[in-house]
Amino acid sequence: MAQHFNICRGCFLAVVGFVFVSAVTAFAAEPAATVNSGPALPILAWEGVPALHATPERFKELADAGFTISFSGAPDNATVAKMLDAAETAGVKLYIHSPELQADPEGTARQFMSHPALGGYHLVDEPSAKLFGDLGAWTKRIQSVDAKHPVYINLLPTYGNPDLWGTPDFETYVQRFVAEVPTQQLSYDHYPIIRGGADASTDVLRPDFYQNLEICAAAARESNRPLWTFALLVAHTPYPIPTLAHLRLQAYSDLAYGTETLQYFTYWTPVSTIWNFHEAPINPEGKRTPTYDLVKAFNAELQAVRGVFVGSQVESVGHTGAAIPAGTKPFVAAAPIKSLQTEGTGVVASRLAKGNQRFLVLVNRDLHQPTTATVEFDGSTAMSAVAKDGTLQPLEGTTHSVTIEPGDVAIYAWQAE
Repeated sequence: MAQHFNICRGCFLAVVGFVFVSAVTAFAAEPAATVNSGPALPILAWEGVPALHATPERFKELADAGFTISFSGAPDNATVAKMLDAAETAGVKLYIHSPELQADPEGTARQFMSHPALGGYHLVDEPSAKLFGDLGAWTKRIQSVDAKHPVYINLLPTYGNPDLWGTPDFETYVQRFVAEVPTQQLSYDHYPIIRGGADASTDVLRPDFYQNLEICAAAARESNRPLWTFALLVAHTPYPIPTLAHLRLQAYSDLAYGTETLQYFTYWTPVSTIWNFHEAPINPEGKRTPTYDLVKAFNAELQAVRGVFVGSQVESVGHTGAAIPAGTKPFVAAAPIKSLQTEGTGVVASRLAKGNQRFLVLVNRDLHQPTTATVEFDGSTAMSAVAKDGTLQPLEGTTHSVTIEPGDVAIYAWQAE
């Protein structure tokens, strides 16, 4: 095989350009090595199956689309019990919320903590720092009874303001949360793709998307909490109906920064007099939309390469391109990567570690155009490429070029000494 070769765009769509390293010698008679194994990537459906539709069939439909967790509120604990029973039939975990969870958190925890389908307890969404003291006390009351199941609170993004955050700036908002509220994870939402441009008809990326990831990923590491992030599924002004490129850019960027649970807002289309929500996977009448098939296929794509991300730790994250996003750092090559060159907008370049495995994850930051990434290796270790189904394809030579479609990913990996 030549020292340097290109994968054309058509080949890339078939092979997809995921790239891994394997130190194992493959024999023709042996099954191909794969990263399509191990624990599933947790995928949460916000506004999952609603209480009024909480049947085994509806939870199976949610599971069939690749979701492992559902969250929807309930009017009372009697309804929570029925929702948990229905979720259990489909192997779905449920985050619960009810008036009794606030009025009697200890009693509610005792009632449900042994249920096989319980995922955790949802308290509030996007709170101001003014509520952190009360939320910390509420969290501790639940944890005094059930320290196993997470207490879940989701934070505001960087595109808020001091009145919303209750702090002078976003970093202080996040720092105060981890200091005052002992949740088992750090979750926040940021929906980066909006309609913009001169005529407000072009999908553009918010300039603070990666800055938000930098701040929250750092806070999660420093507080030793798993990072939970979002991708947007439901269209509403100024957010467009999602495309595959939209989902890829959000999810793969999140995973490159160390996300351990991927969340989608929303699965069931909410009814609102304020927001014109539409085209979530399930519409308000309970019918599937084209977004259902889109997210089902993409979730399967994610699970096929879950072995890269589940259980990995972020070693470093950098960016390429003439102009890198606010709050980020340029990519710096380190052995066995000798250099990385990209065209166009540039990529997110993240190094991950899991045991003696190491990965370099490249995410195309452009929503509209493919990019070509050329990686030069120092020749000290073997390299492999993996297809979308997770099978490994050994590489030869010290240079590899790959076309990465909009929002998509290429991944390199090697065995550490």
